[in-house]
Amino acid sequence: MLLAAPEDLDRIGFDETTQPVRWDDYQESSNAGCLGNAQSRFRITHPFHPLCGAEYELVTRKLTWGEDRVFYYDPSGELKSFLTNVTDLIPEDAFSQVSSGRSAFRLDDLLELRRLIDRTRAAMSELNKV
Repeated sequence: MLLAAPEDLDRIGFDETTQPVRWDDYQESSNAGCLGNAQSRFRITHPFHPLCGAEYELVTRKLTWGEDRVFYYDPSGELKSFLTNVTDLIPEDAFSQVSSGRSAFRLDDLLELRRLIDRTRAAMSELNKV
């Protein structure tokens, strides 16, 4: 398939002596590895996940369909994945580190709950006026 008109080949530097490029003229790509492959094992750390505490060999970590996921092989050899945020590959947030497990709720979550309660009460008051 010709990508340029024959009269344009001279202008862009092609003539009868130009040799086609062969794929074996290029070296293998030296692309960087996937995100987060430095650690070879990971553990499920989310307290409500049924596999909490299980440890797996990390195959790769990728963004797939907009989600950060870790991939591993299950005991039957099938490739599976977890969201990265349920593993120890995501560093613990500052609040969790400071609270050391002494608080079940983060301040931001409690403030959002308060706003939701206030909106619900306001909506209920409007309904009662009718």
